[in-house]
This record gives sequence, structure tokens and C-alpha cells, in this order.
Amino acid sequence: MERQQALDIIHEYVKNPSLIHHMLSVEAAMRFYASQFGEDVDLWGITGLLHDFDWEIHPTLEEHPVLGAPILRERGVPEVIVRAILSHGVETGVPRESRMEKALYACDEITGLITAVALVRPSRSLYDLTAQSVKKKWKDKAFAAGANREEIAHGAAEFGIELWAHVDNVILAMRQIAPQLGLEGSLTQS
Repeated sequence: MERQQALDIIHEYVKNPSLIHHMLSVEAAMRFYASQFGEDVDLWGITGLLHDFDWEIHPTLEEHPVLGAPILRERGVPEVIVRAILSHGVETGVPRESRMEKALYACDEITGLITAVALVRPSRSLYDLTAQSVKKKWKDKAFAAGANREEIAHGAAEFGIELWAHVDNVILAMRQIAPQLGLEGSLTQS
């Protein structure tokens, strides 16, 4: 599957720019890890890009991504991607078995927390964001309350990456697309 085909699916089903930014963030993190592990960067990236394509039409944990899977299959999305997307859902009953499946689960929630922390910084940028800044906000349960910290920690552990090293890695990955995410803020990448 080509990336453009995945983008076409996204543009058909997703209207919320924040959700698109989230999926781009997860794509960037997945590409980062695929490169680190010598895996198929495009396969992992497309998996990250498509993982929440159906959230606006199936906005409950019972429906998403289970009801989205048939749509992906109809569009010719490879089963390895569909299965990984199913495995990232907490209500699907599909166990995470492959490294790619574990990576998707690990990268999903953390991108939202990183974005939230970047947006409250004076710079509003990923370029000066560190894991230490995320760690400070981690302790404040009222901050970005929708980012499930237990799920984030579990995802990193299941993936076999120490939590704060994982946060650093995802920040680095997201920096590569900061302009697309609107997270350059007042800084420019050097």
C-alpha cells in the first residue's frame, strides 16, 4: 500500500485537524522505531497513519477500530496493517503479538501527551521539548487528563522500552514533522 492511498482514506473519513495531526504524529513515531529496528519503515508508518481513521465515525471504544476494519479490508489495506490496528484497540480482544503491534500501542497515547505539553510551553514548540518537561506534567493528573498514563506506561513496558527513553524517542520523531503538526512554535529547527 502506498502512503497516498492511506492519506486518501484519512481525508475521506477524518475532518478534525487535531485528529489528523495525531495520526501524523503516530506515523512519525512508528517510522522512527521501524528504522531503529531495521523493519519496513513504510509498513510501520502507514499503520500509524491509518490507526484512528475511523474514530469520527466510530467514536466509542466498543466500535473503534472493530467497525473500521471491514472498511480497510474493502480498500485493500494489507491484513498485517488491519490486525495491528485492531490490536491497538483496548476492547477488541486482539492480542498484540508482533513488534509492530506493540509499537503502535506504545506510540498512540504518548503522542497526545507530548503535544499537550508542547502547547503549554512558552515556545509552543517541539524543538525545545524534553522528556523531563513531559515528566513534570505527567505527575499532574488534571493536565491532559484524557492521556491515559497507565496505558502509556503499559505500552512502553510491553514494547520493551523504558518510559522516559520512549518519550525522548517520540519527541525526536515528532520534531521531524513539527511544521506539519503546527508545533514549531516560536522556534526553528537548527
